[in-house]
Amino acid sequence: MTAPHLSTTEYAVLGVLAEGPSHGFAISKLFEPDAELGRVFKVRRPLVYRALERLVEAGHAEEVTTEKGDAGPNRVVHRITGSGRRLLRIWLAEPVRHVRDLRIDFLLKLALLRRAGRSPLALIRKQRRVLEATLQALSESETDDPVELWRRHSAGAAAAYLADLEARYS
Repeated sequence: MTAPHLSTTEYAVLGVLAEGPSHGFAISKLFEPDAELGRVFKVRRPLVYRALERLVEAGHAEEVTTEKGDAGPNRVVHRITGSGRRLLRIWLAEPVRHVRDLRIDFLLKLALLRRAGRSPLALIRKQRRVLEATLQALSESETDDPVELWRRHSAGAAAAYLADLEARYS
């Protein structure tokens, strides 16, 4: 089953809401460059608030209360809904389809699974199977084209990375 299309930012915010109710300001702190999730995927505060709005509109999150802000306006606390939880579960189990998507989407899924205390082993194994033919074809290509050479080396690194991950979680 394929998850409905949400942006990577929306899935990232859903992943944080799955940990417990939170407000946009606190969520955005997790996606700052030096924060745990920000090391993988940086999201500016306005985009977090926009993702929350879209998730509420779609019924994947809901407003639960308002808290007094430290120095600014009140903060709206959101939580994930049942449909949001189901959608997130599907997305977290889905491997990415392209080697280039390992850098953000796959790493984000790994980070969210780790934060949730869940093993990423099933996802890693699925990911290896999905990219196996592509990685093999790219590793065997012979070319003088700098772009294709880059793709071949990236594929080799991706294959080694996935094998290492699987060994670490097995």
